[in-house]
Amino acid sequence: MELFHCLYINLLLISSLFVAAIFASDPYSEALLSLKSELIDDFNSLDDWLVPAAAPGKVYACSWSGVTCNKNNTIVVGLNLSMKDLGGVLSGKQFNVFNELADLNLSHNSFSGHLPVDIFNLTNLRSLDISRNNFSGHFPGGVLSGLKNLVVLDAFSNSFSGPLPVEASELEYLKILNLAGSYFSGSIPSQYGSFQSLEFIHLAGNFLNGEIPAELGKLKTVTHMEIGYNSYQGSIPWQLGNMSEVMYLDIAGANLSGSIPKQLSNLTKLESLFLFRNQLIGMVPEEFSRISGLKSLDLSDNQLSGPIPESFSELKNLRLLSLMYNEMSGTVPESLAQLPSLEILFIWNNYFNGSLPENLGRNSNLRWVDVSTNNFIGKIPPDICSRGVLFKLILFSNNFAASLSPSLSNCSSLVRLRLEDNSFSGEIPLNFKQLPEITYIDLSNNKFTGGIPTDMSQAPKLQYLNLSNNPELGGNIPPQTWSLPLLQNFSASASNITGNLPPFKSCKSISVIELHKNHLSGSVPESISNCKALGRIDLANNKLVGSIPEKLATDLNALSVLDLSHNNLSGTIPAKFGNASNLLLLNVSFNDISGSIPSGKALKLMGTSAYVGNPRLCGAPLKPCPSSVSILGSKGSRKKLILVLLLCVGVVIFIAASLVGIFFFRRTSKGQWKMVSFPGLPRFTANDIMKSFNSTDSASVCKAILPTGITVSVKKIEWGAKRMGIMSEFITRMGNARHKNLVRLLGFCYNKRLAYLLYDYLPNGNLAEKMKMKRDWTSKYKTLIGIGRGLCFLHHDCYPAIPHGDLKSSNIVFDENMEPHLAEFGYKYLIQLANRRDSGEFNNAIREELCMDIYGFGEIIVEVLTNGRLTNAGSSIQNKPRDVVLREIYMDNEVVVGDHDPTNSSQEEEIKLVLDVALLCTKTNPSDRPSMEDALKLLKPLRK
Repeated sequence: MELFHCLYINLLLISSLFVAAIFASDPYSEALLSLKSELIDDFNSLDDWLVPAAAPGKVYACSWSGVTCNKNNTIVVGLNLSMKDLGGVLSGKQFNVFNELADLNLSHNSFSGHLPVDIFNLTNLRSLDISRNNFSGHFPGGVLSGLKNLVVLDAFSNSFSGPLPVEASELEYLKILNLAGSYFSGSIPSQYGSFQSLEFIHLAGNFLNGEIPAELGKLKTVTHMEIGYNSYQGSIPWQLGNMSEVMYLDIAGANLSGSIPKQLSNLTKLESLFLFRNQLIGMVPEEFSRISGLKSLDLSDNQLSGPIPESFSELKNLRLLSLMYNEMSGTVPESLAQLPSLEILFIWNNYFNGSLPENLGRNSNLRWVDVSTNNFIGKIPPDICSRGVLFKLILFSNNFAASLSPSLSNCSSLVRLRLEDNSFSGEIPLNFKQLPEITYIDLSNNKFTGGIPTDMSQAPKLQYLNLSNNPELGGNIPPQTWSLPLLQNFSASASNITGNLPPFKSCKSISVIELHKNHLSGSVPESISNCKALGRIDLANNKLVGSIPEKLATDLNALSVLDLSHNNLSGTIPAKFGNASNLLLLNVSFNDISGSIPSGKALKLMGTSAYVGNPRLCGAPLKPCPSSVSILGSKGSRKKLILVLLLCVGVVIFIAASLVGIFFFRRTSKGQWKMVSFPGLPRFTANDIMKSFNSTDSASVCKAILPTGITVSVKKIEWGAKRMGIMSEFITRMGNARHKNLVRLLGFCYNKRLAYLLYDYLPNGNLAEKMKMKRDWTSKYKTLIGIGRGLCFLHHDCYPAIPHGDLKSSNIVFDENMEPHLAEFGYKYLIQLANRRDSGEFNNAIREELCMDIYGFGEIIVEVLTNGRLTNAGSSIQNKPRDVVLREIYMDNEVVVGDHDPTNSSQEEEIKLVLDVALLCTKTNPSDRPSMEDALKLLKPLRK
């Protein structure tokens, strides 16, 4: 045994001497193994970094992944650790060995901490790429100038703070400088105008401020400049027009004011100019026509005025023209239609008028046209899709008239067609068989005639069709309508539709059917129960007969809204509706329904308005149903007499207690208590309410259990006698606001001094409490849509509009199905009513609060997208590049960018679109924000 032990010791000694001999002649491998020991390598990306058992005299690291050596494999000249899922804090002590290192790439990892200063001793370094990490602290100062041979410095998307490194301007050979997407602050150094070889500069998405230095105009070699998404002061320096080689200039989202310098037209090599999302004023310089190579021009989301310059006809290479969200006016020049390269035209939300150019689409491959929310008249240009590549045509909210061009029927590339809120007339000429890609069509609020096209079932990808509010449309619903395999939303309300509802044979996808205010007859088909995804059915104000199908209550688990009011239906309400857990609204008012309303909390809370107009219907919340057997005229008369006597005694006791209560409250309150009930609250007296909670409690919100066992939230508000009238009127408006995404105001109890507001009690918590809980994307999206629908109802379906006034995550509560409800809507404005006298102030306050609601919605979106990481983040997301914000949000939602999984790719695209809505809603200028209706339209097409 001693012999073996001695042999083992000798082997270890020889092995250590061998390794020492290797490292003595191979310091590179030793340094890299030391570096490896500092790294977090959860995916074993550096598994091959090993020293083999062989003789010394060779650099073993030359065979390792990411390591590049010279031709003789004796010197390490490149180290590329990009995209290896590495992390940790680098000490940097190993870099002193790599005197000949020319390329160092640490990008797309998770390195953190300070950037090691030892890197700046690598005097032969030509390329340093540390992008897409989490390096923090100040960028090392005073040492950067040592990298005299540096050509590429890429530090994009890190967490650096403090000032930009001034020394970078001393790097004679530097061609690429990318310091975007961190937290650099202060102003851009004026020395940055002295780079001698710089071609690419990217400083966007930091916290830079101050004025943009005019010295940047001295950069004669720069071809690409991005310095936007910061918060500068002042205007665009006219000296930037001296950058004679620049081809790409982006100063978007930078808080710039003033007019656009006409000197920018001197940039004759410019291909892309992005100045959107600033506060620029004045007119678009007509001199821009001199930039003959211009391909993309985006001046959107500013305060520009005046017309589109006629001289733009000279921009023969222009592909993208975006002037949306400005205050521009006038007509669109006919010459714009002559541009041979134009593909995308965005001029929505301006004050343009007149007709669109007659030849628009004839001379270029138009792909996307959006001229919505202007004052255009006339017709759609007949050749708008003549090149066969147009996939989005958005013309809503204008004054277009005349009939649709038949050429739209041959536009086989069309995916989205939105023509709502115009005055189009005539028959709908769409040939659905020729529209294989169409997914979304909205022709609502027009004057179409001739009925619903009978071949709509030939559009295999159609998901959304809205023909509502075309009073003279007429005709029947085509028999094959429900067979469309992807159809989710079918709306044709108030369009004079007649006939019977066609059978629902195959309707797996449809979730919304809206057909109110028509002349439909016949019965509701039993086969409607085949539509398992149905969540909303609105057949109100028709001429339907027969009974309510039992299967509506038993087979449609997703059904939340069923409106059958104002028809000629008979029979009873199916008993199973009492157990429908998802049902939020059932309205059968003004029919010939009989019998008793099924038991169940949900049905009782619908309120009397859901059942009135049915003389033979009884039960809570209507009048009690009469007893079918006389109390005293049967065998059990003695027992029943006892029951009656006991009941009478109970009533006497109850009345006595009530009288005592009334006497007490009259003595302790300034004025008699009165009660106002809204739909959903049984007709309690003021005394019933006041006895249900402790009115002497100073808390502004408390919980109360009413005599029938209903639990409500009680909120107290004080008012003066002179304000009682106007405030009670507004409370009544709040109480009549009924939507599935609003917390119902059930009633209020008041006297001359104060009022108690009674709300539905939803015990399932609020959004703020659940924000950090792990939820899938579908749940998040459902929450955002619910919030958006509630706000949209307050803003656009209540007359006058009701502002929420205090939209935040703690005021969004959930029911038992995790459906969001907006709490405390209108309450802030109610407080303002108690303190203001000038009615003009009220109107101004409403307008301000509506704008703030939209801003708050944008911030709620960001809060949900980031799992609560970002709160009140409206301004911060405006000041960072969109791709930086997206990257962080993808990480929050565990989305792997570039993954080929279709589900993951779909989620990635949806998050992009939802973030875009947040960016629109949180614009600095309130007039630039979309309405809630438009914001919801942008969100809803993602999933119906």
